[in-house]
Amino acid sequence: MTTRPDSPRLTLGRFLDDVAERHAERCALRFEGRSWTYAALRRDARELARGLVGAGVGKDTRVALYMANRPEWVLSAFAVGIAGGVVVPVNTYAAPEERDYILRHSDATLLLLQPSLLKHRFLAELHADHPELAEGENGRLRCAALPQLRAWACLGDSSWQALLAAGEDVPESLLDTLVAETEPCDDAMIIYTSGTTAHPKGVLHTHRAPTLQSWRFADLLRFDENDRVWTCYPFFWTAGICMSLGATLAAGGTLLLQESFEPAAALELMEKERATAAHAWAHQHKAMGEDASLATRDLSSLRKLDPGNPLAARAGVTEDQYSPNAAYGLSETFTVASMLPADAPVAIRRGTSGRALPGTQIRIVDPETGEALAVGEEGEIAVKGVTLMRGYYKVPPERTFDENGFFRTQDGGHLDAEGYLHWSGRISNLIKTGGANVSPVEIETALARFAGLRLGLPVGVPHPTLGEAIVLCAVASEGASPTEGEVRGFLREKLAAYKVPRRVLFFLPDDLSYTANQKVQVGPLREQALARLAADGVEIDGHRY
Repeated sequence: MTTRPDSPRLTLGRFLDDVAERHAERCALRFEGRSWTYAALRRDARELARGLVGAGVGKDTRVALYMANRPEWVLSAFAVGIAGGVVVPVNTYAAPEERDYILRHSDATLLLLQPSLLKHRFLAELHADHPELAEGENGRLRCAALPQLRAWACLGDSSWQALLAAGEDVPESLLDTLVAETEPCDDAMIIYTSGTTAHPKGVLHTHRAPTLQSWRFADLLRFDENDRVWTCYPFFWTAGICMSLGATLAAGGTLLLQESFEPAAALELMEKERATAAHAWAHQHKAMGEDASLATRDLSSLRKLDPGNPLAARAGVTEDQYSPNAAYGLSETFTVASMLPADAPVAIRRGTSGRALPGTQIRIVDPETGEALAVGEEGEIAVKGVTLMRGYYKVPPERTFDENGFFRTQDGGHLDAEGYLHWSGRISNLIKTGGANVSPVEIETALARFAGLRLGLPVGVPHPTLGEAIVLCAVASEGASPTEGEVRGFLREKLAAYKVPRRVLFFLPDDLSYTANQKVQVGPLREQALARLAADGVEIDGHRY
């Protein structure tokens, strides 16, 4: 395994070469009954890379991927890496405004997409919103709303075949040279994640981050070539990229893909394909655990599960021998900054978030002054190291890192005398729901165009499977009486589904607590929301307050 942070092999192109050489004829991917060996994965990725080079993709060219978890996403990501470009995954849950923001902010020159997913018609919606993209000459597009975009290619469309054809005169030797000229410190990906701003932040990562973390996860999760990993972690976030996709390939295992999550279909696939590990967020595991078909499924092949997982009993996992939960990280560190092996002693795994990974420094600082705190003192977690982002795209580094190069996470915790990290929760108002970060500011900005509210403040309330559920605390405008359904319906048109509050609670202005400068105090508001939910016996995703 290539786990040395200074290894020159830590690029997407070299990673693919390495795993294909080690596991050439083993099955790398399974999707809708079709298989790709490691050799075929490399062959098809290089064919697409030739097309990208023929279409003008070169060092630092931004290429957006608007696809779900399917083989073409994998091929495209590696192809962009081989060509020297920068992968920009687009959130498939994104509303049109969010989609356009990602494409525009990232300076995407080329968009690779699938035509549709469930009820979403990606290509038709894009063309309806921007007729210039449908009417213009592909390769010479001129769209003021997406000023850098010059071309798009859609799966199953003649545009995809034209992209592949563009590489007919690109020799394989040129691809080899491009891979050789790409360094681990070159830019590789911009991951968009919600933060404390109104728009998603573009987290800029070099090649080293996703590849190093993929090799690390293969080891930390104790994967090997016999593992068959089912995942619904989306590839537009870091966990899907390295914890599921990269780790499985690094180990020589087989990744079982589905484009969308549906409990019964997921259970059916895991049974049919004899999955050994399952990656899903807690609320998705809960949904599978409650699905009527579970009782008839043979899931005895599943071994790499936390015993607290709702599937564990059906799979026969009863002892706490394995769990990936002793970890701490974020998109800015391309997942984990600290972690213990999944089979580490139970007593350590249950009580800590692990130790800092090699090449990573973790310190606890005073949230106000930034001064380092002593062992055992509670403060803000700050990180620095080999998988830390290069920065937020288009944001000056001095606004991102402190004077010592540390990134302040806005998470609270402490380090003990043995160097183990103990995470205690967020010290910001960021809401983490269903594995995703949601910025309250983003919801508030969308609500600014809703005339019926004087005030709308989102808060996160504890939820056993979602982590936090989003609840909107609202004050109606004078003379207006909007309903919960109207507010949620409005936001569904503006935001990705997981960002829409699960409930809307209406308050009178005098019900709220204010600071000296008349800002609503979020802490007391969250407590008021919890009290209201409990008093009314409200249920959110099966949990009654």
